[in-house]
Amino acid sequence: MKEYRNSNYHIRIPIILAVGIAAGILIGATFTDHPTVIQNDLSKSMQKFKEVLTLIDRNYVDEVNTDELVEGAIEHMLTNLDPHSAYIPAEDKIRANEDLQGNFEGIGIEFNIFKDTIVVVSPLSGGPSEAVGMQSGDQIIYVDDENVAGVGFTNRDVQKHLKGPKGSEVKVTVKRRGQPEPIVFNIIRDKIPQHSVDVSYMVDKEIGYIKVSRFSATTYEEFKMELKELKNNGMKKLILDLQGNPGGYMNHAINMADEFLPDDQKIVYTLGKQKRFNSQANAERKGLFEKGDLIVLVNEGSASASEIVTGALQDNDRALVVGRRSFGKGLVQAPMDLTDGSELRLTISRYYTPSGRSIQKPYNKRTDYASDIAERFNHGEFFSADSVKFNDSLRYETSSGRAVYGGGGIMPDYFVPLDTTFNSIYLNRLFTSNSVQEYTFKYVGENKEKLSGMSYDQFYSKFTITDAMLKALAKIGDINGVTPDYADMEENKELFQLHVKAQVARQVWDNAGFYPIFNKTNEILQQAVKLFDKAQQLDRSKM
Repeated sequence: MKEYRNSNYHIRIPIILAVGIAAGILIGATFTDHPTVIQNDLSKSMQKFKEVLTLIDRNYVDEVNTDELVEGAIEHMLTNLDPHSAYIPAEDKIRANEDLQGNFEGIGIEFNIFKDTIVVVSPLSGGPSEAVGMQSGDQIIYVDDENVAGVGFTNRDVQKHLKGPKGSEVKVTVKRRGQPEPIVFNIIRDKIPQHSVDVSYMVDKEIGYIKVSRFSATTYEEFKMELKELKNNGMKKLILDLQGNPGGYMNHAINMADEFLPDDQKIVYTLGKQKRFNSQANAERKGLFEKGDLIVLVNEGSASASEIVTGALQDNDRALVVGRRSFGKGLVQAPMDLTDGSELRLTISRYYTPSGRSIQKPYNKRTDYASDIAERFNHGEFFSADSVKFNDSLRYETSSGRAVYGGGGIMPDYFVPLDTTFNSIYLNRLFTSNSVQEYTFKYVGENKEKLSGMSYDQFYSKFTITDAMLKALAKIGDINGVTPDYADMEENKELFQLHVKAQVARQVWDNAGFYPIFNKTNEILQQAVKLFDKAQQLDRSKM
């Protein structure tokens, strides 16, 4: 079972909570390198805190949990630092690290909850549920003889019951269409890999496309494998999509950039209070795509490690950056284990792009930092590049002398405004009520023979979402509390058809089927395909 999402129709974790972690940094750093006067001040502060805690424990009128007081104090203390330093209690540590580590342990299913019933969307390939014969459409009714159907189970409840350590056993009882009796599976949990490269495919005979959703422990190997495959398919030009990528492991960002840059070109460097946190990374190996036109896509959701890759390729004039200004996270966190099993993720350095830019946006006022993306929208930045004002004192130059700016994200070379015309309030409500997912899941289940009898190319070019299908979708939405808006549906008919078709494709062909259709709504990608003439104009003398 997948953590952080209940099906393939997931929403990414808010980017402001994303943490970029520097690889290879010493864990459990101490303060022994500080001058004696600072040590004395620290000792006084610690003694004072201990005195207050002891007085509360001994004399406070009500019973108190001192562990909770200490954890609350730690969390409050970190709010006075930067927005990305964080404390993770021991019980949350495994869950917090799973997404970046690229794997978790469980039974291996994608699931959704329809009308208070847990439905298997798909057993994950190579996972224990697939091995025992669980199928798409199975309704989970019991877990270890506990009724889980019609009792208000949430996503977290499902995760709590089905996740578990590798080697542990869980009994899962399902109801399957066409079977008169429930089916019981005894499943041995195992390690389930998660992928950070969502999809790669050929846009046309020359242009390849790779979408990377985060930088986890498996990202670089996944990326290399997909890049090789595209080259084998005749790729001459590449679009690297980092939109909405919140970052992750710094070393995987460095390795990815190295695939595009020749030896010795600078990728990134870091500076911290202590010299051991200073570092510099240069390209050091023969990359898979050091020549060939390259475009990188970013938006306001591209942060941290995504910005390292983008900044390195922009500063070295290796890629044309297309989209909107990136998030602006230029701080590096080190995970530091505490004695009780909890973890401190402490900001220990800032990173800088090859030209010397710090792209970290200001964080003096935490409330302003949290609302920065909304403020960009409100003052028009999503719609006009001219609304972004850079300080001339933060002006830097790329290898060929092009002007770039630090101080708050990476500004693309070619700005693409947000397209709000291709939108429907009614369709959004159908998605948020799970109605689109429920309809497409039902449709695929009832039309398996028809869909399995066609190739993806046939589906892509000839399959049409009919008016009858849209009315059936509206009916399910009505049952789920979304009042039909047929005027909206007719006005935005093409949008409805596109999204429903993409979701049907995902049910049958996974992300490889979903993205080529869904990306027709990706205005940044649609513009990028037309901009390879500009990518060719970049200075290649240093490549």
